[in-house]
Amino acid sequence: MTTIAFDTLKFAKRLKEAGFTEQQAEALAAAEAEFIDENLAGKRDLKETEAALIRDIKELEVALKRDMKELEVALRTEIKQLDLKIEQLRSDLSRDIKELEVALRNEIKQLDLKIEQLRIELSRDIKELEIKLARDMKDLEYRLTIKLGAMLVVAVGVMATLVKLL
Repeated sequence: MTTIAFDTLKFAKRLKEAGFTEQQAEALAAAEAEFIDENLAGKRDLKETEAALIRDIKELEVALKRDMKELEVALRTEIKQLDLKIEQLRSDLSRDIKELEVALRNEIKQLDLKIEQLRIELSRDIKELEIKLARDMKDLEYRLTIKLGAMLVVAVGVMATLVKLL
């Protein structure tokens, strides 16, 4: 509840001087005092609102940091999985080469062509994954920038409002 000094007696006297009856002046002064008490924000109200906003901003910051950390962990996990898959592909490719060398010595030239083709495809896949990862990181950066910008806009708006009100 806000406490603002309002001189109802002085207000009622002015109303009487302006032609109001004593009963009308007192009723209007009481209604005005009640309106001011119920509807105007005081410094304490503004400080409470400011503290709540600061707390909310800090909570958002903590949540954003937590989300960023979770995303980082998820991306690292995906990268490790991709590394394992690439290593598995390399392992499979090496085993296939050995089996083919033993079984098909007559087709070594064809195997070399196939191996080269697989390397090109792996390289292309890796490049595509790198591009996708870079794009995902950029999207994440944009989203975080937008969230941070929104927080700053709210904070600036609140501060501007507080400055105007104070």
